[in-house]
Amino acid sequence: MSKQDFKTHKDLDIWKMGITLVDVVYKLTVKYPKEEIYGLSSQMRRAAISFSANIAEGAARNSNKEFIRFLYISLGSLSELETHLVIAKKLEYNTDSELDNLIELLRRKLLNFIKYLKNKP
Repeated sequence: MSKQDFKTHKDLDIWKMGITLVDVVYKLTVKYPKEEIYGLSSQMRRAAISFSANIAEGAARNSNKEFIRFLYISLGSLSELETHLVIAKKLEYNTDSELDNLIELLRRKLLNFIKYLKNKP
């Protein structure tokens, strides 16, 4: 799928899954201690939002090269979220593996999408 294969970011499954990621993260972090509202909770929410936001911004760019650059930024946000999740588990805030599974699935899909776009003329 190249930039010509979709109308907007809303047509991309990876973006739609990213919106689901935000939903999962918000539902999880609402259970965190109140002292984390401006700490870990906030950081996790921002990283989750950043994932889809960068896909949307990249999709609006003029070339696959620029789009790929924003997809790599999304990948960085996903890694940031994963790190926050490791910390949350260490602090015993959660043990839910749904988010782990979703992060891993999104990583694989995003890397495959980047690979596809790189090989597209």
